[in-house]
Amino acid sequence: MRAVFNLILKGFWILLLPISAFGTNPDDRYSIQEDLTPQKMVEEMGVGINLGNTLESCGDWINPGKISNYETAWGSPLITEAMIAGLAKAGFSSLRIPVAWSNMMKSDYTIEPTLLARVKTIIDWTIDNGMVAMINEHWDSGWMADFSNPALYDERMKKFVSIWAQISNYFSEYGDRLIFESMNEVGFDDLWTPWSGTAASKAKAFGIVNTLNQTFVDVVRASGGNNAKRFLVSEVYNTGLEYAYDPLFKMPNDPANRSIATVHYYTPACFAIAEGPTSWCPNGQAIPTWGTDADWNELNTNMNNLKKNCVDKGIPIIIGEYAACGGNKTQEMVRLYAVSVTEAVYSRGMCPMLWDTPGGQYDRSKTTFTDPLFLEQFQSIMAKYGTPTVIKKVNISNTEPVIFPNPSKGIVTIRFMQEPLNRWELLDAQMRLLDKQQISGHSAQVDVSALPKGTYFFRVTTDSKSYVQQVIVL
Repeated sequence: MRAVFNLILKGFWILLLPISAFGTNPDDRYSIQEDLTPQKMVEEMGVGINLGNTLESCGDWINPGKISNYETAWGSPLITEAMIAGLAKAGFSSLRIPVAWSNMMKSDYTIEPTLLARVKTIIDWTIDNGMVAMINEHWDSGWMADFSNPALYDERMKKFVSIWAQISNYFSEYGDRLIFESMNEVGFDDLWTPWSGTAASKAKAFGIVNTLNQTFVDVVRASGGNNAKRFLVSEVYNTGLEYAYDPLFKMPNDPANRSIATVHYYTPACFAIAEGPTSWCPNGQAIPTWGTDADWNELNTNMNNLKKNCVDKGIPIIIGEYAACGGNKTQEMVRLYAVSVTEAVYSRGMCPMLWDTPGGQYDRSKTTFTDPLFLEQFQSIMAKYGTPTVIKKVNISNTEPVIFPNPSKGIVTIRFMQEPLNRWELLDAQMRLLDKQQISGHSAQVDVSALPKGTYFFRVTTDSKSYVQQVIVL
């Protein structure tokens, strides 16, 4: 039976392999799908991940002589195609690539060609491995906070326009697989916070972000090439979830109707962000655990509000960052939170993009996930709710049905692309019938979570043949 089990595992990975594993198609970099709506684009992005603490690393102490000094300054090894391919192989369909463009920029705001070229290389690896790439103007030493200062506003706008004009021109030939994101977590606490300020100061703060998003869209759309139809991501004020449906937030006017909104999710902050004594947390301390009924209710309420007030009203949503950060949490808590948020987002038709950095969940040097259960649970979500179309385009040529994830402790998917399935039967280790179901189509999902741990078999029947496949229940 070991040969059968190995075949199942091999089939599982074939389903998750990037397109490039079957022969890279250079046209994927430059093609535009005319009928692809913003919501379909978000769905095609599937489950995503961040290349965090890498190209956005910044600091006066970093030697500015070459881009690799910045790329490795915050703990990352130099990025290789193998690292990107490892993420694609694991099933991630999109990669957010934060960039601090000021790192290598002349006084007239001209970006150094070596930085543009390095970003291009990583984008190419991402697209060639079947994923969607998303680049932005990240925190970048915080220069965008100056937009609230009237004396600096015009000069900062000149810089913002220059950055996006250069990026747009450099990548003008790239198609749907490259997305631009306007900025990252821009808000103006000196004007307004939920705890201080007036209605007028709040309107002013939101108005600056709205203007920046509109300027971003206008600059990209006017730059020519495929930028006329590129998908663009606008930041909700300070990427706050509740601000996505605040009346003061305005999606930009986009002649191409290809705009998407983004928020981040680090809620509750006393768990997801804080890791020690913190004045704004109860009793002045971070909370190291998550998973109470109140926590689950908060997560589901927040995601229901996003879906009802944004997705259902034609504003597609990307959760550009989320994670449980800090060293005061066990891996079990980190995993529970990340997996729970992922499912809550993905199941509602939004794209979750996990915030991951060196020393996080993905070991870039070994190109593997440090916690196998973390990856298995992520893959189970993808299987449960369906893989994005970017993965479905892969030409699967399995000659037997595949079952994944395997091993599993929840929902397994049975899939056979060669011909429709008629029936599945679940058998125990002694080949005794436990359950069965008539089905139609090329796939079916079965919940094995109630089964005791052990070895089981599925007998899968088509019009022409029956197949027996082993599955391990954890």
